[in-house]
Amino acid sequence: MRTFDDEVIRAYTEAGYWSPETIAQRVHALSLSKPDGAAFVTEESRATWRAYDEESTRLAAMLVAAGLAPDDRVGVLMPDGPGVHAAYLAAEKAGLTVVGIGPRSRANEIEHLLTTTGCSALVTEPTHRGKPARDLIEALRGRGHTIDTHLTVTADAVGRLAVSRDGEPVADADLDALEGRALGPDDLWLVNSTSGTTGLPKCVMQTQNRWKYFHQVAEQAGELTADEIVISLIPAPFGFGLWTAHFTPTLLGAPTIVQRDFDVGRACALIERERATMIACVSTQFIMMLNDPELERHDLSSLRVMFTGGERVPYNRAREFEERTGCSVLQFYGSNESGAVSVTTTTDTPERRLRTAGRLIGPMNGRVVDLETGADLTGTGERGLCLARGPAATPGYYADAAANERLFTPEGEMRSSDIVTVDAEGYLCVVGRDSDIVIRGGQNISAAAVEELVGAHPRVALVGVVGAPDEVFGERVCAFVVTRDGTPLEREELAAFLDETGASKYLWPEHVVHVDELPRATGGKVDKSELRRRIREGAPLDIRA
Repeated sequence: MRTFDDEVIRAYTEAGYWSPETIAQRVHALSLSKPDGAAFVTEESRATWRAYDEESTRLAAMLVAAGLAPDDRVGVLMPDGPGVHAAYLAAEKAGLTVVGIGPRSRANEIEHLLTTTGCSALVTEPTHRGKPARDLIEALRGRGHTIDTHLTVTADAVGRLAVSRDGEPVADADLDALEGRALGPDDLWLVNSTSGTTGLPKCVMQTQNRWKYFHQVAEQAGELTADEIVISLIPAPFGFGLWTAHFTPTLLGAPTIVQRDFDVGRACALIERERATMIACVSTQFIMMLNDPELERHDLSSLRVMFTGGERVPYNRAREFEERTGCSVLQFYGSNESGAVSVTTTTDTPERRLRTAGRLIGPMNGRVVDLETGADLTGTGERGLCLARGPAATPGYYADAAANERLFTPEGEMRSSDIVTVDAEGYLCVVGRDSDIVIRGGQNISAAAVEELVGAHPRVALVGVVGAPDEVFGERVCAFVVTRDGTPLEREELAAFLDETGASKYLWPEHVVHVDELPRATGGKVDKSELRRRIREGAPLDIRA
């Protein structure tokens, strides 16, 4: 299924942003030039480029033998590891569109994604979230969803895939059936979900070329080379996880370290053991690393660059990460939909790298407009909505005309959900989300700004801020707080700290709720819809939860 019109493809290809090569072609080339080189590394195993190429081809043939036709959708619900990437590569070779489902997804989200995309085939491991995967299939079928094909994939220590269909082993299929089936770089390769924190996700269409362009930007920003050893802590189906595990390492010809589930101690041990040079993670993850004693127990001096972003990154914690590891923290601003709009680089000053999301990327045509009048505010430092259009952007949402109308302006620019500023030198700062605002007595309060202030308290490990309904003010600022020592943070103690730092009183939380951990959405960020649900269902809004 072609996603962009021929004129757009031709223009971006002639400009050098896009190219005809696919990831499958690149993997095959690596299987010939460095067959025994590591493509993926886990705690227990190493999958070579040759195994990655050969096993994905075997699986592709089995998908075709199962009766899937070109352009059919196949859901892939697997934890991070070599197997999920082999499944993505297999679908590409079989001419199928992947429906990427996050490994933490709940049943209603899985059903929503399968139904929206018309997907009747699912690839999983034998178990899902500790239960037999067949239980999930039976539950989906019981709710009326048609799952005609269910394949389970198990990878052994050397990357060999064992495949079963409805519990019965599947024999190797005829590789000749793959002839002429492979997708091109501008075909609909994958549909994934927004990893946002409110409501059911929308289905974002992905082509390979948009992420190959993202790679070009990352390669220049981080001065990346074929000598990198990458550790990606982001779930594979999401945009950040795609470019840091499926695209950039392969395009560099470098190995990727992956974990089934993020764990600070095991991640630090892998970084030390493999001498990783590049790490990719969301803010929540690197803050968890800073809060954990495991960080000091391992030698992380090999790290050269960390990529994070897509949200407001807390300055003090990012600076602490640099000081404790010697690693340069780089930020992108963008989303699953827009790709990269701005980026910091290794040549930026520390203040620029840590206090901004970088300079606007020229080909992405990013700009800032007034929320009400639409006036262009780019370069003024004034707050507004970010618009962008360029080679890293999605062609849109799958089968959702109403959502696409909200996503794109009549001129074809993509609307973000973020409030940003862009200064005279073109550097962008994320202020907050237009949907992540607490409206107290008519005053708009950025949840991200409150989180940064509260997160600077020496006893705060993690914080998530939402609005709590209030009969008088409409909403009050509510901070869910995880402390380093596990004891509640008294409101008086927090108020004294905020007063000492000079924080404006309207940014002080009026409710402080102590929790042992914050819920996370499928993309790894704090799940604010879950925090709001807890408030609706009567979570006590004092210092304890």
